[in-house]
Amino acid sequence: MAEARTNALLPDMTTTLREQRVESASVALIRHGRIVSTDAWGMAGPSRAATIATPYNLASLTKPLTAEVILRLASVGKLSVDEPIDRYWSDPDLSSDSRRTRLTVRMALSHRTGLPNWRDAKGLAFDHDPGTTTGYSGEGYQYAARYAERRTGQSFEALAERWLFAPAHMRASGYVSAQRATQPLAVPYDETGKLLHVEPVTRFNAADLAHATARDYARFLIEVRNDRGITASIAAERNRSQADLTPDICAGAKATTCPPWTGFGLGWQLLGFPGETTMLHTGKDAGAFTFAAINRASGDGIVILTNSDNGWRVILPILERTGSDPRLIAFLRGQMN
Repeated sequence: MAEARTNALLPDMTTTLREQRVESASVALIRHGRIVSTDAWGMAGPSRAATIATPYNLASLTKPLTAEVILRLASVGKLSVDEPIDRYWSDPDLSSDSRRTRLTVRMALSHRTGLPNWRDAKGLAFDHDPGTTTGYSGEGYQYAARYAERRTGQSFEALAERWLFAPAHMRASGYVSAQRATQPLAVPYDETGKLLHVEPVTRFNAADLAHATARDYARFLIEVRNDRGITASIAAERNRSQADLTPDICAGAKATTCPPWTGFGLGWQLLGFPGETTMLHTGKDAGAFTFAAINRASGDGIVILTNSDNGWRVILPILERTGSDPRLIAFLRGQMN
């Protein structure tokens, strides 16, 4: 099946964006493990239309990229998901806390480090003992990436290029700054449509701020679904729940739209539907909302990138109009109630 333009499925997207006050969106649709359509609508910046070649800030969709780089390194024996990170890297803020010696990559990639999402002005400190509870943590991903750098003696950006971006042909993707993008990035807008100032980025962030086109990220989703570049044992660990989310997000009325189980794998939220698993992640920064999901059994998936605080408003309409999995749609709708 040749790749087409998603506009055939979303003919009224320009109107939808205007009604929801979303400046632009780029969508890549995957069916049976192949990209079948891509398109973009709206404005990527002042007097600049969004195109399928426009890279977007991925926000937290960066985390699965980071996880994949690390898991590919683990698959060739260059590091371990279970050895103590402290042997190679320790954040100076934790130097007097012996709990740092318990931290592992497995904990970091499944949000079980006990570290906060981001450190505050006082520095980095544990919220909980490592491995005892689940708490979303960008700092955990930063910790794992710094370990990978120390363990291999290479910068994380170089590792990502060598082990992920180049083999996956993600030519418009990368970490760090807009200066490295092959095309100008989609710039951020707030909920009123005001252009937001972008601070210069000088160092990679393993949990945030990577950029990609929707097509590039769809290529990545397909590689993940096919377990490319990782051993069967590492794939099995990535694709099983490492941290049960069901009690937290499926309580009360939400239980009716939840799958039988859901949890964090290594890099992804997993939705365990009968007989198959969907890998899911979202991202939210000031002036950006992003979404990606793929069903491991069917190979059907989607990438939605926006440059607006209101971007979340178009996720469900796009999923519905592209004929995406009704169980995924029901789960997401239930989470909004």
